[in-house]
Amino acid sequence: MTSTPRLAVLGAGSWGTTFAQVLADGGAEVTLWARREEVAREIRERHRNSTYLGEHQLPASIHGTSRLEEALEGADGLVVAIPAQSMRATLAPWPALPEVPMLSLTKGIERGTDARISQILAEAGGADPELVGVLSGPNLSAEILERRPCASVVAASSQALAETMASWSEAPYLRAYTSTDVIGVEVAGAVKNVIAIAVGAAVGLGHGHNTTASLITRGLAEITRLGVALGGQKETFSGLAGLGDLVATCSSPLSRNHRLGLALGRGLDVDAAAAEVGQTAEGVATARAVAELAARLGVDMPIARAVVAVVDHGARIEEVTTALLARSVRPE
Repeated sequence: MTSTPRLAVLGAGSWGTTFAQVLADGGAEVTLWARREEVAREIRERHRNSTYLGEHQLPASIHGTSRLEEALEGADGLVVAIPAQSMRATLAPWPALPEVPMLSLTKGIERGTDARISQILAEAGGADPELVGVLSGPNLSAEILERRPCASVVAASSQALAETMASWSEAPYLRAYTSTDVIGVEVAGAVKNVIAIAVGAAVGLGHGHNTTASLITRGLAEITRLGVALGGQKETFSGLAGLGDLVATCSSPLSRNHRLGLALGRGLDVDAAAAEVGQTAEGVATARAVAELAARLGVDMPIARAVVAVVDHGARIEEVTTALLARSVRPE
């Protein structure tokens, strides 16, 4: 790889565009692929993505394109920021992706297959699993866009690959730590969105800090149980990808999943709540996938089940907080 990496970011939503800025600020040459030409043209000519980021000025070094072949040509690495539930359909008609390191920014589990994002990239995108890495952590994109200090975790199959991908994002305001626990980092990043819906709902119902702290803590226990059952490392869930991301997502009004839960707690149904949020809140579809996966593995996840009961089966929103209480006492 050259000293100045040439990177293609696939997906020009709010998070993909924000991370393109991180990569550019870190010194990379960045091409940002957008599905729609009008979005690509605005990035290319005006250095803005007003659809997702308002009037924020992007680095002039980011090149926008809607031509996939242009984005991929000569790329030393790929960064994928396509929504979880549409990723397989997006990748399916594409030609085989180049055999270069591929970093996923997407947090979710595919409904119907229970596949993690790295698995979808291998199955639908033809990626070599040994070249796929994942990034997670407290990644509220609005704050990163403002270049506020934060840290994240990059996990890959080897330490060397994780370090390469971490080096891409060496912006002055973002520190990327490394891990080889791809499963743990992916599960933590996906399932925290489900817990954030529950916490938002509790706030919308008028509950206080005791309730939200209890949901966050018990939610972390659920995430850890599932992650370990899938082969993740327990210590991952007490770090940035687990506890760090969970606290940020559950506590901040910048979190789409928290805002969706808040709207549910105020009495809106799931469709109205999603419309109010206005952008994809991965936690709804992920909750469904997580509940199915947990049931198949025999993992107890009452908070996740309660979220699914609300969004899919019309249960009362109070069921989310009841899930904390209607259980026998058991050790941590």
